[in-house]
Amino acid sequence: MLRIAARIVCPAFKNVPTAARTRAFSSSRVAASHIASLDNFSEEEEMLRDAVKRFATDVVGPRVREMDEKEMMAPEVIKGLFEQGLMGVEISSDFGGAESSFTSAIIVIEELAKVDPSVSVLCDVHNTLVNTIFRKHATPEQQKKYLPQLAQSKLGSFCLSEAASGSDAFALQTRAEKKADHWLLNGSKMWITNSFEAEIFLVFATIDPSKGYKGITCFIVERDMGIKIAKKEQKLGIRASSTCSLDFDDVQVPLENIIGGEGLGYKLAIEILNEGRIGIAGQMLGLAQGAFDKSVPYTFQRKQFGKPVGEFQGMQFQQAEAAVQIEAARLLTYNAARRKEEGKSFVKEAAMAKYYSSVIAQKVSGAAIEWAGGVGFTRETGIEKYWRDSKIGAIYEGTSNIQLQTIAKFIQKEYS
Repeated sequence: MLRIAARIVCPAFKNVPTAARTRAFSSSRVAASHIASLDNFSEEEEMLRDAVKRFATDVVGPRVREMDEKEMMAPEVIKGLFEQGLMGVEISSDFGGAESSFTSAIIVIEELAKVDPSVSVLCDVHNTLVNTIFRKHATPEQQKKYLPQLAQSKLGSFCLSEAASGSDAFALQTRAEKKADHWLLNGSKMWITNSFEAEIFLVFATIDPSKGYKGITCFIVERDMGIKIAKKEQKLGIRASSTCSLDFDDVQVPLENIIGGEGLGYKLAIEILNEGRIGIAGQMLGLAQGAFDKSVPYTFQRKQFGKPVGEFQGMQFQQAEAAVQIEAARLLTYNAARRKEEGKSFVKEAAMAKYYSSVIAQKVSGAAIEWAGGVGFTRETGIEKYWRDSKIGAIYEGTSNIQLQTIAKFIQKEYS
């Protein structure tokens, strides 16, 4: 079939020399299609990348080790994120946001993760989960009240997971009981990112357990309504990012603080986690690149047997393979982001990006330690931190097995 197709020539080209016909196809026709590469970014996106890189280097970088050791996010870092406009990337300028693209949010997440994945995930959850739910599903009154705060000063937190509902997210048991003039929340949440510093929480609770997942509803809860931090987790990695258990004991929430409608919380959660997985892919991509950037230069400074260790073929092959893997993760991640922006289906692509980026983040950061030898194993260089931080990528916002299951379902649908 391909040979037959190759012999069919457009009538207008019959009398044109073969070489000329080839040139016409390989240059002008392709150029006229305006097909861009996946790493083609707008001037605005490139300017944003440069600005975030400077902020991460100048403001975050000097505080990374101290925040990790103290397991606490520096207040000045959070303040700086708001001042730089990085906490309202997609929020409309009418509400004080940057009114930029989803891809821009991924750029921010990636660049921050190159320096500190803890800061990156704080920004990620705030932008891709919390802000997005308010932008897409809040009432005009709710948007007017909360979006300016989320864009300019108050950190958000997404509260879905519980002790009995991890991968099975809709097995949650937190209850919301409707009273005359308020909702009464009772229950607890676990593994909640940003919860120690956050002031605005999106809390998923069931209003009717008999309805199963169709009883799940999303509530806007402010910290001063009575949320209690039961426990702040001590973690292997991303230590500066707070992860807490929360208690809700007769917390009174205004009737109007439902977001998206009664019983529709499960739809919000499914939709938003698919988008959020692209954010985690961006975080893991940035982490892998950060570890690579920190370790590789050392291999050309460290000499053994009369030459830099980075010139030995064994080391070169490892670094070349890692560079290919990082680039593959980058293409998967930004392909998913662009598809989401274009209104195309992206669930499978998001799962692929999240899965693969978390895999190579662990692999590259682990190799980066070995490339630096004993120095890489010490805390002084900061290389080992990337490896500790990488492990969470295979766990949160859908485990690696959940991502593989999602991908497999698409394969089954296509081929069965």
